[in-house]
Amino acid sequence: MIDIHTHLIPGVDDGARTAEQALDVLRRFAASGVRCVVCTPHLIASEAAFVPLERYRDRFASLVALAPEGLVLQRGWEIMLDRPGVDLTDATLALGASRAVLVEFPRGTLPSGSTDELARIRRSGIVPVVAHPERYGGVTVRLVREWRAAGAVMQTDTAYLLGSGERASLARELLAEGLVDVLASDNHGDARTLFAARTWLEELGATDAARLLTDVNPGALLSDQVLVPVPPVRADEGTFGRLRQLLRKLTPLSTPAFPDRPA
Repeated sequence: MIDIHTHLIPGVDDGARTAEQALDVLRRFAASGVRCVVCTPHLIASEAAFVPLERYRDRFASLVALAPEGLVLQRGWEIMLDRPGVDLTDATLALGASRAVLVEFPRGTLPSGSTDELARIRRSGIVPVVAHPERYGGVTVRLVREWRAAGAVMQTDTAYLLGSGERASLARELLAEGLVDVLASDNHGDARTLFAARTWLEELGATDAARLLTDVNPGALLSDQVLVPVPPVRADEGTFGRLRQLLRKLTPLSTPAFPDRPA
């Protein structure tokens, strides 16, 4: 598995606070079958030109030195699109060495012109990957279709997919409509994981979708390859409830595995 959205560089944002906390997560990831993790600290688009790269570079290098054998770490950012028109073509902003950039919108009301902004980014030669589209107020299935038509990739958080509430329902609706391209943990030094979502999908019999969402398509993004369309995955609420209980038992930490409102 490949996780393209995590906050594990110690002490740089609201993610892992210490190297020990980050290392604990990386060990669990490796044990569950994750082979590549992209560390994506928060970054505000309008401040991208002023980010202290040395601070992030040194802490990332220290984390790489501690990572379990066989687990590859790459760098990236989760970039808040706080205003339109910001140039995101600098290679240091990308996911790994790719042309893909992980972006998010502000919490609360979705800004107008979101589709136009994603289309502008795509025209610049960058592939915008929208983090957790299910999280934003005012997002609908129709709008997500527009974003994808504009050239954006949709990355759903596993915590929402396996959670409860309105946002979780939207995440599962997007999956049922075949509008999710990639899954990621959005781990902040806690129990969120790709393993739980992959297990859930496989229990549903959606083995191909599980592989595409957690391995094939994330790998394609990082290598600038064409993503494979993910077939719709549907589950009735009864089946979902039973599987969710199972997955809670599979998560060993006391931190809630599937928070209703992940960071």
